[in-house]
Amino acid sequence: MPKTLIQIFLDTADQHDKPAHFMRKNAVGWESISSRQAVQDVESLGLGLASLGVSRGDRVALLSENRYEWALTDLATLGIGAVTVPIYPTLTAQQVRYILENSEAKVCVVSTPAQYDKVQQIAADLPSLRVILAMEPAPVLGGRGQSFAHLVDAGRTMREQEPRAFRQSAALVKAEDLATIIYTSGTTGDPKGAMLSHANIASNVEAGLKIVQLGPTDRSLCFLPLCHIFERMAGMYCMLAAGVTIAYAQSLETVAADAMEVHPTVLTGVPRFYEKVYARVMENALAQPALRKNIFFWGLHVGIEVARLHFRGEKPSGLLALQHAIADKLVGAKVRARVGGNLRFCISGGAPLGPKVMEFFFAVGIPICEGYGLTETSPVICLNPPGRERPGAVGPVVPGVEVRIGEEGEILTRGPHVMMGYFRNEAATAAAIRDGWFHTGDVGHLDDDGYLVITDRLKDLLVTAGGKKVAPQPFEGRLKMSKWISEAVMLGDQRPYCICLLVPNFAVLETEARARGWAHNNRRELLAHPDALALYQREIDKLNADLAPFEQIKKFALLDRDLSQDAGELTPTLKVRRRVVTQKFAEQIESLYAAGA
Repeated sequence: MPKTLIQIFLDTADQHDKPAHFMRKNAVGWESISSRQAVQDVESLGLGLASLGVSRGDRVALLSENRYEWALTDLATLGIGAVTVPIYPTLTAQQVRYILENSEAKVCVVSTPAQYDKVQQIAADLPSLRVILAMEPAPVLGGRGQSFAHLVDAGRTMREQEPRAFRQSAALVKAEDLATIIYTSGTTGDPKGAMLSHANIASNVEAGLKIVQLGPTDRSLCFLPLCHIFERMAGMYCMLAAGVTIAYAQSLETVAADAMEVHPTVLTGVPRFYEKVYARVMENALAQPALRKNIFFWGLHVGIEVARLHFRGEKPSGLLALQHAIADKLVGAKVRARVGGNLRFCISGGAPLGPKVMEFFFAVGIPICEGYGLTETSPVICLNPPGRERPGAVGPVVPGVEVRIGEEGEILTRGPHVMMGYFRNEAATAAAIRDGWFHTGDVGHLDDDGYLVITDRLKDLLVTAGGKKVAPQPFEGRLKMSKWISEAVMLGDQRPYCICLLVPNFAVLETEARARGWAHNNRRELLAHPDALALYQREIDKLNADLAPFEQIKKFALLDRDLSQDAGELTPTLKVRRRVVTQKFAEQIESLYAAGA
């Protein structure tokens, strides 16, 4: 019988009793929080929440950036049998309102005064919401507002009076109980609340730890949003179950600096994070003097040769082994030092990782275990085993999980990891889970060794006016490997040919423009410069050379800004909302079709 999530935490804290179970940065440096202190904090907050009237099955919303208090709130909520509803802090007030209203959250725990104000704006329209609990002091805590710190203090007094009260409550929580409602990003329409039980997530924790070896001497740096089920399962519950110390990055922008101070041994991240690291390293290398640049690319070339041997299950020998030892000292070790110097491996999930990026990380001595899953599957379905990684594939199916390929190549899965259903949405549940199989909406195939290869999203498949099906994601991924390109969105559904919207890597392009003396007064003039257009046409031509005629990109447009979450063009997990992009840039798209191919 699987454990509950709260029992995973209590057991690991009792077993390891570490002086640094969690770490966070404060005004004077990195603060360590011991296992005992963490347990006391969780128990105190849990009793405090219960005193507010939160009982079994009630929903507690959590609107916060990553921080120790996020984990504290989640575990305290689970320990009293209530349900955590995580909300991305980047969402607007109206988006937050939808989730609070749909989930009928009784309490909303918020991080900053800005998040507090966001909920206060909509509180009048939320009769179920009794309390807004502020982690940081807000200018005015009126109406339903209360102090997080004061509630923990009140709970601490209750704990002193009844030391076993919280653990007795936690013991009543069952594995099959609902643990969390996670609202999907909603690339189309309103988000749906995926209901995950303790058993759903705990089974995934158990399966993951059978593949990836973690222990109490490891230290992770948590930076991917904990609202994302991948980070919550892998970056929190897996780490807790294995006794790993969890350090919280200050923000996404400070990950590199935090890693230099924390010296993590493991990181979890989405492909976009690794793509940005790759692009930044390559950009820095290209800016070096000729000798340093040549040494870097020689070392990288040697590392890639060794990485490709590794993927074939072979090791370097002779001259290549000697070259690799030198290359690692000159190149690999320096790259690793920039992320703390102690990384054993990284884990990637959320979307397919480009083979070129994966090769790069292995070349510099940072292995990446790529996996695959969805919110509705708790999330991991497949994971590349350490030592048997395969670029371009997301690994074999994890223990206890089944996968088969359905109609149109859709990936179907069943097992203990599949959600209980969508909250108060029977129609969506029935559409997603049919004959016991969850329909992922992803397209792929299993290779001869049982490794799953994802080719696209079923909804993202472009069907041209000629009836040809084009899977855009692999081609977009290849374009984004260029140092000149930050984002690529391929379009062409029900159109005579495919086109692409490109977001340039403006830092690299503007540096090139200055070096070559391309006359321009602003960004738009730069993007219209004949030499800039020719540069991007060459990138398109490189891609087209390997494509069938109906897949080729006939025309492209350069966008003068990045796609953003605020504009609705990216989900909180940084996936492109193709429908929104099509609407926002309709004028540019129509101009690419106006004159024909």
